Amino acid sequence: MWYRSNKLLLLVLAGLVLEGCSGRLRSRKGESPLDELPRHIRRVTHFGQRADWSHDGKRILFIEKTFGDVYEIKLATKIIRPMTHHYYHEGYTRALYLANGDILLSGARQFDAKNPQASRSEKNAELWVLKKDLSGSPVPLGEKCSEGPAVSRRRMRIAWTQGGAFYMADVVYENGAAKLANKKKILDRRDLPFKTGLETQNLRPPDEKELIFSAYGYQGTEVAGLDIETGKAVNYSKAPNQYDEPEGIFPDGKHTLVECDKHSKKGSQYIDIYKLALDGSGQTERLTFFGDYPGYKASNPVVSDDGRYMAFQFAKRGDKAGVGRGILIFDLKMYERMKKSQRR
Repeated sequence: MWYRSNKLLLLVLAGLVLEGCSGRLRSRKGESPLDELPRHIRRVTHFGQRADWSHDGKRILFIEKTFGDVYEIKLATKIIRPMTHHYYHEGYTRALYLANGDILLSGARQFDAKNPQASRSEKNAELWVLKKDLSGSPVPLGEKCSEGPAVSRRRMRIAWTQGGAFYMADVVYENGAAKLANKKKILDRRDLPFKTGLETQNLRPPDEKELIFSAYGYQGTEVAGLDIETGKAVNYSKAPNQYDEPEGIFPDGKHTLVECDKHSKKGSQYIDIYKLALDGSGQTERLTFFGDYPGYKASNPVVSDDGRYMAFQFAKRGDKAGVGRGILIFDLKMYERMKKSQRR
């Protein structure tokens, strides 16, 4: 009797451990996922969105809010410093580290509070380069950009979307000022065999010969890849009637993170973060369970250059795409260790 009752207790405890290790969060009406974070997830800011890792993994760059200032947090000290307070501007929608540590910005020259989304449109959002030493105001690159650009980890190269096409160019410096060189069009959506909206996401490591992009509205939304040399496109998510938007890519190029509604099939307001294999299998693994809490979602993940951590944001259903309410860090190495311990 003692053995059977204690065996039952052990099984119950084991089940609780497995649930905690998997990162699954219980759905409890009226509670926030932040109240029950698993051990491998921690919150690092109480505001902000669209995180990006520094190449040494010691800092995270993020936007205060859509059309807001840019900040950087030093993870060892948790000190947050403003990166765009030293000059006047109209707010930014993107901030990404270039390979040399300078910052690529996207933002409009003018902002109208009565019509804010105009500043986010490809007619007004421009690309700029801000020096990492913050020695002056950013330099415009002379290009408009629809939503987010893709930035190389290895070299001073970027890709962006404009007018239903993808462009690529190198960032070079002349008399200390950044400018673009070797610009070329690498895709026009009219050349694709299917109708879709486009957004550049990531140059696929390690050789960066492929551009991972969002195919908006195609079979829901799919994760696609473009062979930069041949112009051939491939569908990686292969999930009709499901929302799959790629975000951060792993440094070995074998997987990408995806905003996905596979668990609910209710659309982009019900997303959590999944890991998608880029081998054509369409295999996914759910990493966050914020959507199990009524009214919450997780979004905009990005992986550190060493593949150890994922930074992401939490938001509430109803928030516009890209809006975040704070940055969190997911320890991928700890998560994998816990998964292995489950199997034993």
